[in-house]
Amino acid sequence: FHCTFEAREVSVLEDRGYGQLPDRLEAGVDRAFDLVLACKGRDIVVGMGKSGKIGRKIAATRASTGTPAFFVHPG
Repeated sequence: FHCTFEAREVSVLEDRGYGQLPDRLEAGVDRAFDLVLACKGRDIVVGMGKSGKIGRKIAATRASTGTPAFFVHPG
């Protein structure tokens, strides 16, 4: 019974944490966008694997909208 209680308690704590995630994530994402938009000059995007594919897309989108942007593979 002790293990069952711990599992239930962990589940409740995780659920509470996930409930707070949208508020925390939203503030961080807004701040990240503000920082990117405030940058002057060229954007250099770095990523490997799936994040690299997303980084290429971000760099291409930024370049197509008038901001000099480059993707650099970290390898």
